[in-house]
Amino acid sequence: MAWTWRFEKADGSEAVPTVEPEEFTTQGDAESWVGEQWRDLRDGGVDQVRLFEDSTEIYAGPMSLHADEE
Repeated sequence: MAWTWRFEKADGSEAVPTVEPEEFTTQGDAESWVGEQWRDLRDGGVDQVRLFEDSTEIYAGPMSLHADEE
């Protein structure tokens, strides 16, 4: 199984991250990576992310990278 992030703009359209994304072997590794990279992703134009295990979305919706501004 592979864990991957989808990077989106605020309107849900796909965004191209300025940080090179990876494919992860565990959910924890994927979450740790986004926890370390979220500021760079946000500063590069990504507003929200979605985590997938293969083709299954893990969370009920996107995770905002602007949480510190709310």
